[in-house]
Amino acid sequence: MANDRSRARKSKAEKPGPKKPTLAPGQNPVSRLKVLGGGDCDQWNRRIGHGLFAAMPGIDPDNAEDASRAALSGLLDINSTGPIEGMLSAQIIAAHEAAMHLRRLAWHPEQSFEVVTKFLELAEKAARTVGTLTERLDQHRGRGQQQITVKHVTVHADQRWSRIPSVQASRPRVAQQDRPATYWRLGSRRPWRP
Repeated sequence: MANDRSRARKSKAEKPGPKKPTLAPGQNPVSRLKVLGGGDCDQWNRRIGHGLFAAMPGIDPDNAEDASRAALSGLLDINSTGPIEGMLSAQIIAAHEAAMHLRRLAWHPEQSFEVVTKFLELAEKAARTVGTLTERLDQHRGRGQQQITVKHVTVHADQRWSRIPSVQASRPRVAQQDRPATYWRLGSRRPWRP
């Protein structure tokens, strides 16, 4: 039994595993294709470009070169600054191409109403996916929705005292006339109560 285990270990050790990319110490490759996929490694950026081209529907040999140039131009225009943005950019372009291709398929002559309706439903789903991915890209870049908090402050005419209403969420609500007001002297860090 012990011999069987040692043979199994040896046979597992002898099998070569997948090769991992390695860099020599001190080697810092300069990415020439960073503008496509946003990564520091050209292998990643090439993979983003090839994956985008493979995911584009409706490409025939007649328009393959033009379609690939247009897709790569779209990646350049989005200007990905990191690998996450590169992935999102490629998905946005692929989803847009899918939506447009489904719309083209829907308007072929001699199709039944059900087929046209199904193609248009799928095109609408792809268009919503484009919108969702675009929102995520904006959020990743820090341009998503921002929250604005407004705090009301009443300043007395003599400009020395400010009245800030006291609000405490942990206590039950007290009528406005029963709640004492908190006064802050401008420039002071401690409240003053009359």
